[in-house]
Amino acid sequence: MRYLLSIIIPCYNESATLEKCVNSVINIQDDLLNVEIHIVDDASTDNSFEIAQKLAEHNTLIKVHRHRVNQGKGAALRTGFQHATGDFVAVQDADLEYDPVDLKKLIRPLIENRADVVLGSRFLSGETRRVLYFWHSVGNSFLTLLSNMMTDLNLSDMETCYKVFRRETVQRITLEENRFGFEPEIVAKIARLNIRVYEMGISYYGRTYDEGKKINWKDGVRALYCIMRYNLYRTPAPVKFLIYLFIGGVTAVFNLGLFLVLRFFEVPLMISASGAFISAALLNYLLWIRILFKRKAHWNAFPEIVVFSGVVLCAGCLDVFTTSTLISWDVSEINAKALACGFGLFLSFAGRKARRNGEG
Repeated sequence: MRYLLSIIIPCYNESATLEKCVNSVINIQDDLLNVEIHIVDDASTDNSFEIAQKLAEHNTLIKVHRHRVNQGKGAALRTGFQHATGDFVAVQDADLEYDPVDLKKLIRPLIENRADVVLGSRFLSGETRRVLYFWHSVGNSFLTLLSNMMTDLNLSDMETCYKVFRRETVQRITLEENRFGFEPEIVAKIARLNIRVYEMGISYYGRTYDEGKKINWKDGVRALYCIMRYNLYRTPAPVKFLIYLFIGGVTAVFNLGLFLVLRFFEVPLMISASGAFISAALLNYLLWIRILFKRKAHWNAFPEIVVFSGVVLCAGCLDVFTTSTLISWDVSEINAKALACGFGLFLSFAGRKARRNGEG
């Protein structure tokens, strides 16, 4: 039996290596494996698109898709995945940092029905790897560790390009990221599917920035955001507690700080306590819903506002009552408000946990 491997090649200004890359991919065909190639040109400003068209004219295995506006690697892969028709789907960068010969090894667990996704790791032993930037490897290791903590997978290289899927698996995943945030996003969504994930060592011939490497520190920051955004609802309980503690702690400190500022300007106690709490509650809402979840809360707009307002009102009354009661017991204002903030932080975590349990 012969299998068809759909290989997606995202391309942006890779005229120097594109033709060599495509020929290397075609050469991995054998008695067991056929390939179809989807080159997705992401609005290149060099002649990459023209090269891709010429290659497609001479080989029916090659299909070319083009973005009129540059959108990023994630967007190019999303386009390629939509057009894939093979039994398996793989990603191949046009810069040849990865050797297509390794794809034959990576699809073996898929053919043998032992895996649904296979990732190629640059850091497992036994393969050729170019020695490059130390701090890049540190950043990669940190991102992989953080991703593993959130997904409960034990990967060695979350940011790897080489990811090979069963077609039905990758087409179950809705991708949202346009740039390099695709990597942590798809790992998070793979983890949600509870499928069989394997990892194997691969060769790596990395480029320097002078040679055309495109990823930069901004993509690292985006990767951190994506790890949080796409994992937060399903992260293991210890990690979830730390995240709740961090965001709750930030808003609690804001609550306390604003209270002290208002009191410094001799704003009445009740107004200071309630005003600081309401402001902190709005900050908490912004951090959780607007930034992390992008309106993925389980309420519709109007009920969400009603419920949130009711919870804030009750919690605010409790905060003001606790603060004023402690002050009446001769506790200093700063200590009274700090204790009220700590109590509110605990109730916030308990309430969120109860809500998540209620949703099943």
